[in-house]
Amino acid sequence: MKKSLLALAVLSATSAYADEGMWMPQQLPQIAKQLKAAGLKLDPATLTKLTEFPAGAIVSLGGCSASFVSPQGLVVTNHHCVYDSVAQNSTPERDLLANGFVAHSLGEELPAAPGSRIFVTKEVLNVTDKVVTPEVAKLSGKARSDAIEKNQKALIAACEKDAGHRCTVPSFYGGLEFYQIKQLEIRDVRLVHAPPSGVGKFGGDTDNWMWPRHTGDYGFYRAYVSKDGKAADFSRDNVPYVPQHFLKLAKEGVKEGDFVMAMGYPGRTNRHRLPSEVQFTFDWLYPAFVKASGDTLAIIDRETKDNKDTALKYAGQVAGINNYYKNRQGMLDSYAGSDFLARKTAQHEELKAWVNGDAKRKAEYAADIAKVEHLIAERDAATKANFNFGYAQPKLLSTAAMLYRLAVESQKPDAERKAGFQTRDLPRIKARVASLVRTYDAKVDKAIVLHHLKNYLAQPAAEQKSAFNAALGIKPGMSDAELSAALDKLYAGSKLGNDADRNAWLDKKPADFQASDDAFVKAAVATFDSFMKDEAEEEELGGKLQQAYGSYMKAKIAFMKSRGQAVYPDANSTLRVTYGNVAGRPMGADGTTWTAFTTVNGVAAKATGKGEFNAPQTQLAAIKSKDFGKFVDPKLKTVPVNFLATLDITGGNSGSAALNAKGELIGLAFDGTLDSIISDWDFNKANTRDIQVDLRYILWNMKHVDKADNLLKEMGAE
Repeated sequence: MKKSLLALAVLSATSAYADEGMWMPQQLPQIAKQLKAAGLKLDPATLTKLTEFPAGAIVSLGGCSASFVSPQGLVVTNHHCVYDSVAQNSTPERDLLANGFVAHSLGEELPAAPGSRIFVTKEVLNVTDKVVTPEVAKLSGKARSDAIEKNQKALIAACEKDAGHRCTVPSFYGGLEFYQIKQLEIRDVRLVHAPPSGVGKFGGDTDNWMWPRHTGDYGFYRAYVSKDGKAADFSRDNVPYVPQHFLKLAKEGVKEGDFVMAMGYPGRTNRHRLPSEVQFTFDWLYPAFVKASGDTLAIIDRETKDNKDTALKYAGQVAGINNYYKNRQGMLDSYAGSDFLARKTAQHEELKAWVNGDAKRKAEYAADIAKVEHLIAERDAATKANFNFGYAQPKLLSTAAMLYRLAVESQKPDAERKAGFQTRDLPRIKARVASLVRTYDAKVDKAIVLHHLKNYLAQPAAEQKSAFNAALGIKPGMSDAELSAALDKLYAGSKLGNDADRNAWLDKKPADFQASDDAFVKAAVATFDSFMKDEAEEEELGGKLQQAYGSYMKAKIAFMKSRGQAVYPDANSTLRVTYGNVAGRPMGADGTTWTAFTTVNGVAAKATGKGEFNAPQTQLAAIKSKDFGKFVDPKLKTVPVNFLATLDITGGNSGSAALNAKGELIGLAFDGTLDSIISDWDFNKANTRDIQVDLRYILWNMKHVDKADNLLKEMGAE
């Protein structure tokens, strides 16, 4: 792998920074001393080899992390990561969410939710010089955005000539660097096992982000390929994928103080953001998000409470909204009264003083730092103006708009199409259309849209979109009854709610859309030019931001390097490693001492027999009779459920393998604590704790409660 600015910037940081950081695997040899001091027994150099053990066993689900745990393509991840697949296979007559699911043979395994994928990383290359060429470096605005996208698409097209692979070219450090990542895209994914919600979601939203926790957040998929080992669509003729590497289960349980590391695909962090971004996010964006999310949850609850099938359709969406709702509120609570903004401002002023203290540095960086602050303000104003609009679009209108854009883009050569609408994207688009069968209900959608449209129409006229208003037949000043009637007419005038009619549009030409009298299709066509104009303006701003932000990050890296501090890039859904130790907290946010482990005794104590604390009776009976088998912890004298560690994780890390010092599986990361989730923005070593489900609890449940003996044998646990 090429040596990059990123690699050169990683110095021998002091131990004060040891546990912080979501490190790219290739950086680990440069923090080898810290890893060894924390307890790692493996050679850190082995962790850099993405196609060897253990990194070769770590996979992405495209939003969650997971790991191979058998030579037959068995994949373990979190329960909440397989939740949609369980929900979409559930019916009122066969409620797998409530009762759980175990496939006792390959033939019993169920298709995962449409669009489910398992991504196996095969190669990572630094391609910065191929994306930001000398010619691109001279450009600005939309011209720069277009040129970068063109180069990314060319690299992706060349990479994906190897059929069955998905390639991406994400940016690092705000566009300062680009890496090409090649992954085998396994498209035949099947649900193998998920415990009942009374285990996998025990504590529900009440306990979410809280400690002590007693949640068995685990589930299993299996990856399938064609008989010749190639990625393939679902077929009963397919066979289990044989991974090059899979994780071994730890024979010894983890204990307090032990080394632990997590390998996974964290989504987004914001450690390198400017003070103005911090202020806008916490003073306006997150409060607005919390309000809108709370309103949406209340509407879904109201509209589905008397219809179990509809409630199942929206179960996945509710779980997702609830997760981020509590996350953002937790961040706001941590931010309130903190000195985060003041510290961020002081750090930024120190950076600017360092830049301005040297003529050469000032000439290279000062103008771009000033420019990026101005451009961020412009972007934040646009975000604020478009916020309500983002919530106010009917799901079928968004679908129609996507399908019409696909038809328009399909008239161009594939290389010239907008990213997201190329031939490589068709399976995802088809899966998104197909998923509406089990995720959409007109009555619920209309109620959500009606609420958010009222907020949108209350905005100043300059912040509204005239083409959108005209297409929907709405205008400011409408009464609730008038607005509801306009929506009724729109929904009644469309057949896109029907699966067959919706799928038929996947192969239509632009002229077919333009001639249609379907209400949502007509609205999509009528708003197309306006939306394309908005997109062009966003790309103009984005191109300017990319250029200025990259220069800002270059200055920040040089500044931190001058202080002997290590620099890791913000998370961006690429493979990262974080490490620390199993540890409780002397004093939690609630004023009590947090022990490092919870046990099944706490499950029994919390169980109420209903709602979020409805533990299965078979489990409670096993706990009462102390039927723990070999999974009892010798010190705790019972089965551990969850444990705390000082790992630096975020969304996307869900399902990440928690590994011991020898690289053996000891659990799965699934959550953080409410007062430390602000670490997405502001890492606090003293407070930061993440929560893992202990492997012993997973295996105990599978053995003594769900009777998944076939899977235990497959994983070598028997």
